[in-house]
Amino acid sequence: MFDNILHQNVISQIKEDIEGGKLAPALLFAGPEFSGKGTSALELARVISCEAAKAGKWNCSCPGCGRHRLLVSPDLLLLGSRRFFEEIAAASRCCLGDPENHATRLLFSRAVRKLLARFSPVLWEDEPKIKKISGLIADLEEDLEDFARSGLEKEKREKRCETILKNAARLEAEGLGEQIPVSMIRRASYWSRLAPLGKHKCIIIENAERMQEGAKNSLLKILEEPPARVTIVLTSSRPGSLLPTVLSRLRLYQFAKRRAEAEAEVVRRIFREEYSLGIGSYLESFLPVGDSVLYPLGAWFAASTAAAALRDLRRQKKTVPPPLVDMGKFAAPIAEQGGLGRPASLSGEMIARIVKTCDGFQIPHVTRLFFKNCYALVSAWLRSGAPSPEKTACAELWRTELDKSAAGWDTYNISPVMILEGLAESLVKGMAR
Repeated sequence: MFDNILHQNVISQIKEDIEGGKLAPALLFAGPEFSGKGTSALELARVISCEAAKAGKWNCSCPGCGRHRLLVSPDLLLLGSRRFFEEIAAASRCCLGDPENHATRLLFSRAVRKLLARFSPVLWEDEPKIKKISGLIADLEEDLEDFARSGLEKEKREKRCETILKNAARLEAEGLGEQIPVSMIRRASYWSRLAPLGKHKCIIIENAERMQEGAKNSLLKILEEPPARVTIVLTSSRPGSLLPTVLSRLRLYQFAKRRAEAEAEVVRRIFREEYSLGIGSYLESFLPVGDSVLYPLGAWFAASTAAAALRDLRRQKKTVPPPLVDMGKFAAPIAEQGGLGRPASLSGEMIARIVKTCDGFQIPHVTRLFFKNCYALVSAWLRSGAPSPEKTACAELWRTELDKSAAGWDTYNISPVMILEGLAESLVKGMAR
């Protein structure tokens, strides 16, 4: 029981509550990213659904455990966004390194099914969007089934893996927004009141703080009268963002930040690689671009927008505010050191280069990282040199517009190209006032 959760003392309390019959109907697994909250929630769902006399063994042969290990149980509902692509990519490399090992094939299959489970018909009934992505879902299901077969030739397995990665990235980018809509919580609520097909049902809502406001209120209605034979697990790295009325109805299990050596062991045990810089850093290494590229790119974006605002002011024969020049002088050398050259002279050229460098923003987390690095660049500029009210106002303009752009992408799933075009236009206008 919970043998796959390493270096988390809170697991002993969860096991004690299960074995003592004291598990609450609604739980909150709170803690930092990569502390094992999601994996623990999935293991909890398996254990409480186990049909064996003594529940808990990972290799239990009962039908319930078999379905939960493969993440195909009809009594499990998964909601919420997370970083799917990086985990799938890491699991694929592990699997390709030892393809005939059942454990590595299962690791890869589970990583993909964590994404596919978000597209359960229960959650997407009558949603127009599902028609556009149904082909991707079907292709992933078929490729995953083929990949799982023993004896597949090495070249075919590698090609199949490449196709799965590509389609998984597309499905994550095109099918999932950052926030959980109220419609999905309402459907989950209806589903929770139907009898389980097995022993017990479980709803897992990952990163629950990312629910829309209406979704939070809808969830509260379920928690006020939790259905029998259903356990609801929320995970969150920012539990303070949840409604107090929701928090009051959840039993808290606090996950801790693991030490560096513990995280290294997690990577070694799960992905079979030696890596000492942390789980998050390890997974980010599978992205097409990382901070080492995105920070200079953010500087190039800042220098280019500052140059565009400067040109507008000079055409209008207006006074150029000192912070505008200062931002360009701060950002341009960082961009040049990153191999990006001088600022762009045309908006279209700027957007095209950013999109190309970021591999078309095909991986959702790359978009988040780009905004994060732009934010870090502006914060570094604000701390440099002498402070002034004008400089602070310019930095605040950047932060406000970056927040709006991130919210537009997270909430409404607007394409990164449109987001960048709107962001550049807003920044140039704001700095040229």
